[in-house]
Amino acid sequence: MANLQSSASEPSSFAGASPPSPSSIGGGAGGAASAAQEPRKMASAEQLVLDLCDRELRENALLELSKKREIFQDLAPLLWHSFGTIAALLQEIVSIYPALSPPVLSAGASNRVCNALALLQCVASHPDTRIPFLHAHVPLFLYPFLNTFSKTRPFEYLRLTSLGVIGALVKVDDTEVIGFLLQTEIIPLCLRTMEMGSELSKTVATFIVQKILLDDIGLRYVCATPERFYAVGSVLGNMVISLADQPSTRLLKHIIRCYLRLSDNPRACVALHNCLPDMLKDGTFNISLRDDPATRRWLQQLLHNVTVGGMGGPGMGVPPQPGLDHMMGI
Repeated sequence: MANLQSSASEPSSFAGASPPSPSSIGGGAGGAASAAQEPRKMASAEQLVLDLCDRELRENALLELSKKREIFQDLAPLLWHSFGTIAALLQEIVSIYPALSPPVLSAGASNRVCNALALLQCVASHPDTRIPFLHAHVPLFLYPFLNTFSKTRPFEYLRLTSLGVIGALVKVDDTEVIGFLLQTEIIPLCLRTMEMGSELSKTVATFIVQKILLDDIGLRYVCATPERFYAVGSVLGNMVISLADQPSTRLLKHIIRCYLRLSDNPRACVALHNCLPDMLKDGTFNISLRDDPATRRWLQQLLHNVTVGGMGGPGMGVPPQPGLDHMMGI
C-alpha cells in the first residue's frame, strides 16, 4: 500500500449514540452530572458548548452534545465559531496519541474521544462548516487513529468513528474534498481498514474509496500507475474472497460499485479482465444479491465492461448484453 503514496443507504453516523425525543429540543435534559460538577436540570446547546472549554465539565458536555447533536439546531456552526471549542476537541484527540503505540487505549478513553469525534463529524457534515473544516486540515488529526493495528474494541470503535468523519466529508460530492483527501494519502489508510477492520468499518472505508473513485480526479489518481491500481484491486479481491465465507450484502454492494467505476478507465478495464475475482463471475453471490436489483445491474454492467474491455473494446458506456443475465441467475 505504500505504493499508493502520491507522486505528484450511505454511512452517515457512527458515534453509536441515540438522540433523545424531539421534546428536548432547545433545552435537553442534562443527564447525570460528573463527580466534578453539580447536577443540572437543564442544559442548552450553548451552555454545553461553553462547558467544553472547562476541563472539569468537558466529559459530561462531550457526552450530552454527542447524544443530542441531531436535535440541536445549528450545532455545527456553534461548535466551529465558538472561541476555543475546536481547540478543546483537538486537545481531546491529541491527548490519547500516547495510548496508540503501544496499544493501551482503555474503553473509557476511547468512548470519550469518540464523543469528540462525533462532534467533528457534525461539523464535517454541515454545508456552512465543511469547507472551513477542510481548509483547517482538521481531518489530519484523525489519521493516526486509522493507522492503528489493534483489533480490540476500543481501537475498532476509534477507527470506525474516525471513518465516520471522513465519510461525512465525501458524502456530498465535492472535488475539493476529494483533492484534499488524495493529497493527504487517505486511500492507503482506508485500504488498511478494508484489510483488517470489522464488517462495519470495512464497509465505511470501502464507501469512502468508492466516493473517491466516483470523482474523475479520484479515478485518474488510482489508475495513474499500475502500483496504485493493483494496491486497490488486490484489497478488493481479498475482500470478495472473504465474503464467500462471511457474506455481507452491504459491503459487497460497495465493492462491486468500486470495481464498476474502475472499469470506466480503459486501461483498468483491460487489467480487470485478468484479475477480476472468479466469484463475481460464477454466481457465488446470486443468493446475496437476489433482493438487490441495483447491485445486480451494477454487476452485470461490470461483467459486460470487462468482457468488452478485455477484447480491446470500450470499457464504459455500453449497455449490458441480455446474454449476461444467466451469469447472475436471473
